[in-house]
Amino acid sequence: MKLSVRDANSYFRKPDPNGAGILIYGGDAMRVALKRQDVIKTLVGPNGEEEMRLTRMSGADLRKDPALLGDAIKAQGFFPGPRVVFVEEVTDVAAKAIIPALKDWVAGDAQVVVTAGQLAAKSSLRKLFESHPSAYAAGIYDDPPTRDEIETALRVAGLNNIDRDAMDLIAALSREMAPGDLRQTIEKLGLYMAGETAAVTVSDVEACAPLSNEAALDDILNAVADLKATEIGPILSRLYAQGTQPVALCIGAMRHFRQLHVVASDPGGPLAGIGRLRPPVFGPRRDRIVRQASTWGRFRLERALGTITDADLTLRSSSTAPDRALVERMFIRLAMLGRSRG
Repeated sequence: MKLSVRDANSYFRKPDPNGAGILIYGGDAMRVALKRQDVIKTLVGPNGEEEMRLTRMSGADLRKDPALLGDAIKAQGFFPGPRVVFVEEVTDVAAKAIIPALKDWVAGDAQVVVTAGQLAAKSSLRKLFESHPSAYAAGIYDDPPTRDEIETALRVAGLNNIDRDAMDLIAALSREMAPGDLRQTIEKLGLYMAGETAAVTVSDVEACAPLSNEAALDDILNAVADLKATEIGPILSRLYAQGTQPVALCIGAMRHFRQLHVVASDPGGPLAGIGRLRPPVFGPRRDRIVRQASTWGRFRLERALGTITDADLTLRSSSTAPDRALVERMFIRLAMLGRSRG
């Protein structure tokens, strides 16, 4: 039976305990692996592998020994409970070995979970599972997870109390992060909030999300945009000690001041302009950007972008000026520019 995207998501949450099995295929191996893990864990439980109710093999194993799958499906384990035979990295070549195993499958045999890469509509493997009366086939596509999938992952992690801004941030992260990274972030958030009764906030999500590369620049960029020139030198020393390069600082400054310029340029004012940022920003960072854009104004931000562009061109030229000194001077100039009138 062929599963639509909606039906497939329902199946992954609650697999058919009486089915013969499922084929999960798609171009993104990580997305396929995550869905496969969910299905197997639900079918055999958390102790299935320890109780030897899960048998693993590969498509290459089947090509060498076509009877391997049929024997594993019929084998009886020492522990009671449902059994699963997982076959990974299968291609159409191995379909010939799967056909007799599925044909002989009866209730009480182990379920078959097969994973494969991208398969065409004419694939013999797809046709085998789609036409089988008690087996399923589900394609996994590179679309971001749905709201329902995100909420399910949060519930599994024990997160049932999430404020609106935090949920919006998680949804935004889901469109930018790889599926495995998103799942790890949600699991980390579940551990981070263990024992807490308060709602999950944006700060909680940011504390668990892998944003370290951007976060490393936040201190210096906010010091400049908040016009705190005296803090620039010490922060730069710390960043350089951590291995941050001058070019990276310049790129980060350009990105941040472009965001401020977008917010400040909106005819409706910064409060309207903040909604134009993509990806969107939330929580305290949102408030800070609105405040900085209001402080600077459109015209001074345009002058700031010119200053950053000049520094960037110098860094990339054959100039012999010390890179670190050039960037520090740029930041101090920016902080002074933000204090100027007009």
